[in-house]
Amino acid sequence: MENKVDILMATYNTNIKYLKEQIESILNQTYKEICLLISDDNSTEKEIKEILREYEQKDERIKVFIQEENLGYIKNFEFLLKQSNAKFIMYADHDDIWYETKVEESLKKLQQENVDLVYCNSTQIDEHGDIIKNNYFKYKNVPLVNKKNKLAISRCVGIGCSQIFTNKIKEKMLPFKEEVMAHDWLASFIANENNGIAYIKEPLFGYRLHNSNVFGGRNLSQNLNRWKKENGNSYKSYLKYREENVIDKAYLDGALMCREYAENEEEKNFLEKLIKYYINLKKSKYINFHFIKYFKFLGGKNLAKKMVKEFIIFHLPIIGYLIFKSG
Repeated sequence: MENKVDILMATYNTNIKYLKEQIESILNQTYKEICLLISDDNSTEKEIKEILREYEQKDERIKVFIQEENLGYIKNFEFLLKQSNAKFIMYADHDDIWYETKVEESLKKLQQENVDLVYCNSTQIDEHGDIIKNNYFKYKNVPLVNKKNKLAISRCVGIGCSQIFTNKIKEKMLPFKEEVMAHDWLASFIANENNGIAYIKEPLFGYRLHNSNVFGGRNLSQNLNRWKKENGNSYKSYLKYREENVIDKAYLDGALMCREYAENEEEKNFLEKLIKYYINLKKSKYINFHFIKYFKFLGGKNLAKKMVKEFIIFHLPIIGYLIFKSG
């Protein structure tokens, strides 16, 4: 199959109901040249492995791998990428619901635009599959990138389960380097260095939000509230959240990862300046005056609401704390 699409799914102690719904939604795609590769990361729940084997026996398009020891989320996706031999690749969460034209429309866009990666919009659904947000792009202020853009360097462009990308990108990703912290960010960064990126504004799947999400679709307020319950609402606690959960985890770690894969000098120079900017931010406890650098590195289309929140957290942490404390 010349235009086969490999769909990569990692599982670990997932909800059985969600898992079945997701697998069925993938098998019912209008585009039939697919292969669903599932790697279970040594789930402790025996039933999950049994169900996966049953699906493998029922449909020849499914191939299941059961890991003998727990690899972890990132390494499990690296394993799946190494198993793929298709021309096109998609990531799949184990608990979403794909609408029937997701593969077809994603591949069509990729070929029409002649780019290396496409990401699509989604609805956000709850535990019962009911829609709670109609437009994930709008709700999460997702960066909108056409062809090439600095935002694919400084931000994660499109969550993994929304992406389709070419085999060329996979080859450049492997093997994963030590700094890899987000396989979807890495794919979009490498695509941006090559033939570029496109997006689909229509929702093509339901992205499920529930209490056990590895990377949930929660907003900033929800994440801050969870942090306060566990760590308190002192200024020291807020600064720790700002440094570890925001600047490091959501920004600096991604920039460090991209630096390891950068191939052209322009992007290498951009990344060095970006990394210095993030490190400088962490040293500021009350206010940071490098306002222009924020817009240079992180400003872009569809990001207005997110930028206001980021700017306060990055450059006016004392004001951010007052909002954090009262929220």
